[in-house]
Amino acid sequence: MQPVPAITPDPVAHHPHRPRRGLRWALTLAVLAAGLGAAPAAHAAGLGAAPAAHAAASPYERGPAPTVASIEASRGAFAIAQSTVAASSVSGFRGGTIYYPTSTAEGTFGAVAISPGYTATQSSVTWLGPRLASQGFVVITIDTLSRYDQPASRGTQLLAALDYLTNTSGVRTRIDRNRLAVMGHSMGGGGSLSAANSRPQLQAAIPLTGWHTVKNWSGVRVPTLVIGAENDSVAPVSSHSEPFYTSLPSTLDKAYLELNNASHSAPTSTNVTVAKYSISWLKRFVDDDTRYDQFLCPAPPASATIQEYRNTCPHS
Repeated sequence: MQPVPAITPDPVAHHPHRPRRGLRWALTLAVLAAGLGAAPAAHAAGLGAAPAAHAAASPYERGPAPTVASIEASRGAFAIAQSTVAASSVSGFRGGTIYYPTSTAEGTFGAVAISPGYTATQSSVTWLGPRLASQGFVVITIDTLSRYDQPASRGTQLLAALDYLTNTSGVRTRIDRNRLAVMGHSMGGGGSLSAANSRPQLQAAIPLTGWHTVKNWSGVRVPTLVIGAENDSVAPVSSHSEPFYTSLPSTLDKAYLELNNASHSAPTSTNVTVAKYSISWLKRFVDDDTRYDQFLCPAPPASATIQEYRNTCPHS
């Protein structure tokens, strides 16, 4: 692993789950007040109007203003590196690979742990590592203790991976331990729901064509994007992704994205739609970056890649 450079601290401390909304409005009002006060002085001095500059509504914004092209691109604005986590060096999961931005000039980053599905290894979700990391996250794709682990165990392992990242890993100083998320495919997706249910301090969860015997997730308090696939015969949306979504509290920030004409394995290889909306969800709720609301609210319409999208916009 490369040497870890000095880190610019976050400008304010983070308090998990939605108190940041008040901070965002306070910052916005302060910026507006400052601008209104400065304008007459500039005019009196004959300076004219100064060019408008973007004032970050959230202290956790990372990277340039997003565009459709930037979130659909194979890589984001951050240069990244990766390191291997040997199974023998950790407990609670079977090792994995960490992907992380090389520069910390903008401050620390949120972190995401990603689990593969039944009988699979991290190779099935590896494509997400550099894709998400280059957008401004520290990402770990994990191998599970057994390739046959059930969703609840995978959820526990996702949390163990996050604990490793924040407590003992070589990249721990790059991470804001209060801005963490989980993702997973199939039983790993079910595992992400289990993890969110047991650790409400998480900022986001994204089950990808998730599979779980539990259908009721009314206790989840973590903003959740459920991604299903129209032609999934392993975890049909009618008995998995749809009931997962509908059972989540109606007051929760949640969304349901059904991939058009896609199979259960759609999230296991490069998929622009999965990446686009996963990035937007993580940015919006891990980084509290409202610049990404434009891709989530209003709901994107049905298209060649989207069969259906439901949500609870506007987000809190």
